[in-house]
Amino acid sequence: MTDAAHPRSIRSFVTRAGRITEAQERALAQLWPRYGVEFTPGVLDLATLFGRSARRCCEIGFGNGDNLLALAAAHPERDFLGIEVHRPGVGRLLLALERQGLRNVRLICHDAVEVLAGQLPPGSLDEMLILFPDPWPKKRHHKRRLLKAPFAALAASRLAPGGTLYLATDWQPYALEMLEVLNGTAGLANLAADGRFALRPEWRAPTRFERRGERLGHEVWDLAFRRR
Repeated sequence: MTDAAHPRSIRSFVTRAGRITEAQERALAQLWPRYGVEFTPGVLDLATLFGRSARRCCEIGFGNGDNLLALAAAHPERDFLGIEVHRPGVGRLLLALERQGLRNVRLICHDAVEVLAGQLPPGSLDEMLILFPDPWPKKRHHKRRLLKAPFAALAASRLAPGGTLYLATDWQPYALEMLEVLNGTAGLANLAADGRFALRPEWRAPTRFERRGERLGHEVWDLAFRRR
C-alpha cells in the first residue's frame, strides 16, 4: 500500500506511550505466546492459526478490547482477530481473555494497513469492524485518516463474498467522508436502504470513545457494507 493517497510514511495513528500497568506488562510477557501473532511479511494460514475452520471476524483498532471480548464470549463458534497498536489496550484484553478462558481470539500489535496487505489472504474474513477510528479533526491531519480509497479497496479485498464491513464514528465530517469513499469502492454494496447510514447494530458494545462522545452530546453514525 504505497498509493499516494495513503503513503506508508503517513500513518493513521500515533503510538502513544500511555500508562501501562504491571499486570498488563506481565500479560504481554506471559500471555502473548498464547494469543499473540507477530507481524511478519508472510501470509497467515488462519485455519492453522485458530486450529479450525470457522467464520472469522477482524476488529481493527480494538482499543481496550471491550467489544471484541463481548463478541468472542457470545460467539465461541466464531474466530476473532484483533489488531491494535497501543500496548496497554492489548495487555488489558489479554488479561480479560485469560480470565474468561476464551480461546477463539488472536491479537496482532501492528499497523493494520500492513497487516491486511502483508498477512491476511484475500477473501479470508467474514466480517471486519472499524469502530471509532481516529478522526484527525484538524484539516492538516486529514491525510492521516485511515478510511481513504486505497485502504477501502484493500479492506474490501480481504472480505469473502458476502462478507460485511462495519464502521462507526462520532465525528460527522469523517462519517460523510467514509460514506463517500465506501460508496465509491468497487465490490462494496451499502446495506442501508437509502444508501447512507445504517442503524446501530445490537451487537456493538459501547466503546469508551462512544460513551465519551455521548457525554459531549455527539451523535454516532454507523455504516455497513457487504462485499458483492
